[in-house]
Amino acid sequence: MKAYTGKSVFGGIAIGKISVYKKNEHLIKRMKIHDADAEMERYKTARSEAILQLQGLYDKALKEVGEANAAIFEVHQMMLEDDDYNKSVENIVRNQEVNAEYAVAMTGDNFAQMFASMDDDYMRERAADVKDISERLITVLSGSEDSSADSKEPVIIVADDLAPSETVQLDKDMVLSFVTVHGSLNSHTAILARTMAIPALIGTPIPLDETVDGKLGIVDGITGIIYVDPDEDTLIEMQKKQAEETEKKNLLQTLKGRENVTLDGQKVMLYANIGNIKDLATVIQNDAGGIGLFRSEFIYLENDHYPTEEEQFQIYKKVAETMAGKRVIIRTLDIGADKQCDYFDMEHEENPALGYRAIRICLTRPEIFKTQLRALFRASAFGKIAIMYPMITSISEIKKIQEMVALVKAELNMEGIEHDNPEQGIMIETPAAAIISDELAKEVDFFSIGTNDLTQYTLAIDRQNTKLDEFYDPHHPAILRMISIVVENAHKAGIWAGICGELGADQSLTKEFLAMGVDELSVSPGSILPIRKIVLETNVEEYKAGK
Repeated sequence: MKAYTGKSVFGGIAIGKISVYKKNEHLIKRMKIHDADAEMERYKTARSEAILQLQGLYDKALKEVGEANAAIFEVHQMMLEDDDYNKSVENIVRNQEVNAEYAVAMTGDNFAQMFASMDDDYMRERAADVKDISERLITVLSGSEDSSADSKEPVIIVADDLAPSETVQLDKDMVLSFVTVHGSLNSHTAILARTMAIPALIGTPIPLDETVDGKLGIVDGITGIIYVDPDEDTLIEMQKKQAEETEKKNLLQTLKGRENVTLDGQKVMLYANIGNIKDLATVIQNDAGGIGLFRSEFIYLENDHYPTEEEQFQIYKKVAETMAGKRVIIRTLDIGADKQCDYFDMEHEENPALGYRAIRICLTRPEIFKTQLRALFRASAFGKIAIMYPMITSISEIKKIQEMVALVKAELNMEGIEHDNPEQGIMIETPAAAIISDELAKEVDFFSIGTNDLTQYTLAIDRQNTKLDEFYDPHHPAILRMISIVVENAHKAGIWAGICGELGADQSLTKEFLAMGVDELSVSPGSILPIRKIVLETNVEEYKAGK
């Protein structure tokens, strides 16, 4: 038996045959050509075919993993239409009089190196995307078939890495798990894996040869270990662990319909975080009490233009109607930092996490902000919508928001357009907001604590920098103390306070949050029932007494 340890992307236990997945290895030859025009026509035909393939992948991903995760294939299509990329290929073909395959390979390498050397994390990740589209073009040009992970039986796929296009093509019924040698926790592939609910490991130093291929394997997504050719004791232990995991999932289903109230009568709202309307089915399936964070920025990120008022209104209206009177908290536009949108035409920043993002964009581009607010207020007539503003640091920002809200309401009234008066809340995700939360609480209807950014800004650690993982401590006493202060200040002002960051789903802290008096936890849909179980089994006063 051999055991290899990686980083877990998604938990669970998978037991089955291992299949080593290898990409088609293209041997690119530099060939002299005599007709550059004909070669460029050949390239353009291949590019059109690649774009059609990507559209097919987008349509498939849309059905299986939702708009936010399918968006990568739209990005790849746009990259294939990028002038700089195409001009580079053409220059190499014409100036060096070489074949299109060689020109694409050279362009792909050059652009990937350029992106990989950039300071911005988002731009660095584009290096993998350039390699992916270049590989696709070369495959079409050479007349090869796409690499496939298809199998006649369910298998554990082991690979060097998996591009998003390869991951989405996996037949979920035939894939028990996947394990890769490379990859990052924040990559598109990791996000897709979590959405597809496939136990997965990345960064696993496992050989990709006959010592692994075809052997029985066990992926323990909980501990981050893959066992190859396990001994009998390990197999029995893991089969038992797998059965326990299945039993836990089945037991959780019995919690549907139960009120979120502790043994001593303390209630908490359990809401869901979502990125688009495709996620509504999982919200309802997991019995969420509402939506605590609808990330409206994906409406912008999935478009190649500023979404119109009507486009946004239809989306918000559908969410409100589907949730049938349950609270739907929609966060206003939050791009910038690691979420870049090309048509916003924002300048490069040395430190984008501390730069031009979220409410700062909205307040300095009022035409964008006003369009979104009009759509939100119009949609509020169709359900219980609440509006939440990100990255607030001062009272003056809230005052400016209130002025814009008043203007929008006055315009809608004058136009005779029906609307409600949705709750107005803010995210507490900067130390500044936490420290003056007693003053901020007087101006709004609720707080939602964004623990991801609050942790990053408080500890002065880039949460996407894997080199700093050992220093990144979301349980740091300063973070927990800030959360407690924010909740206390909210209650003093008579408003409620919730948590919508990743920490809200940390089951080791659920009792601590209940003891702080947190009113709402907004988490990924799959975390709702496990947290409800803890809530139902907790006596908060006893927990406080035992601390």
